[in-house]
Amino acid sequence: MDNKTRAFGYAFLSRMFEKELGEKEIEDLRNSPELLETIGEDAKEYIETHDLDKLLDELNIDFNSLFVINSQPVESLVIDSTGEILVGLQNPVMFFYFENGYEIDMNRTEILAPDHISIEFAFMQNLAYRNENKTAFKFLRDHLLQWVPPYLTAMRGVANTPFYKDLCDFTIDYMLNDYEMLKKEYPIDAL
Repeated sequence: MDNKTRAFGYAFLSRMFEKELGEKEIEDLRNSPELLETIGEDAKEYIETHDLDKLLDELNIDFNSLFVINSQPVESLVIDSTGEILVGLQNPVMFFYFENGYEIDMNRTEILAPDHISIEFAFMQNLAYRNENKTAFKFLRDHLLQWVPPYLTAMRGVANTPFYKDLCDFTIDYMLNDYEMLKKEYPIDAL
């Protein structure tokens, strides 16, 4: 997979976990049967066979139940048992951004945590665009793969819609495949 494809994949994931889907996103999914099939057969069938109002309602409820009300996809909340979101350079993800020459402008998003899954995927998108594969490999290894697979496995178990069930599986598979590809380029002992 080339970096342009990787960047598209991470941009897609960033948007999927940023906020609930609107009419435009659902129509875009409906117009992309190959993408839906890649996410999962159940997700494809669900999106293609339900009317827009039903999808908007069910997906909104499921997203907010999974990722806003009952749990938040924020690394420090998942990793750290204190339940606090670390701020500034106390936050290991923010420190990683800073250490690698990136400054995250949190004023450009409604998301308040620099280690929210959507921000972390946007960071991976940026790294792919800039061909910074070594940094991407380290970020996957040291951050995303430490918390996202177990978190999304748990969320899949309580998701109510086929779309979010399949999206959880797809996201884990996507990251693991990306990691394996980058690992060939950057053997672990070389980092």
